[in-house]
Amino acid sequence: MPDIDEDQPEAPQWDGPSKSALKRQMLALQQLGEALVGLSEKQLGKIPVEDERLLAVVREARAMRSHGARRRHLQLIGKLMRDTDVEPIESALKAMDRQQQGAADAFHELEQLRDELLATGVDGIEAVTLRWPQADRQQLRQLILQHQRDSARNKPPAASRKLFRYLRELQELYGDSD
Repeated sequence: MPDIDEDQPEAPQWDGPSKSALKRQMLALQQLGEALVGLSEKQLGKIPVEDERLLAVVREARAMRSHGARRRHLQLIGKLMRDTDVEPIESALKAMDRQQQGAADAFHELEQLRDELLATGVDGIEAVTLRWPQADRQQLRQLILQHQRDSARNKPPAASRKLFRYLRELQELYGDSD
């Protein structure tokens, strides 16, 4: 009885990526394209995209409101990105995210400093002057006392907002001395 394997020609071996792996790559490129579509024009200008057609398609996708049309456009963006080196684009997006996260962290740190300052009252001015020796102690004192008066009268926290703006101004002018 002849062996069946001997009669059949050997099937060629495919050494490339699987169909699932290709699909994952395409979806990743579409997601990268979606991140580009979500950027403002100023932010998009900071991203190193060499292909002018890709930039035009990204700009077109912003104006689309139809879900189906937008999805097809994202697929086109993914297709165009196959021929583009995505490494610089990804690194620029990551750098932009780190910068935004740093700004958000600084914002929250200032909010926390303001809240601690308002909680401790006039005694908390020392913490601010240690951080920024150039700070105007009198202005800080007036804002804290104004906040206490506003709180006692159930008024909106205008002094609290002014204090936050002053702290942010100090940080922008003199940086973090921590």
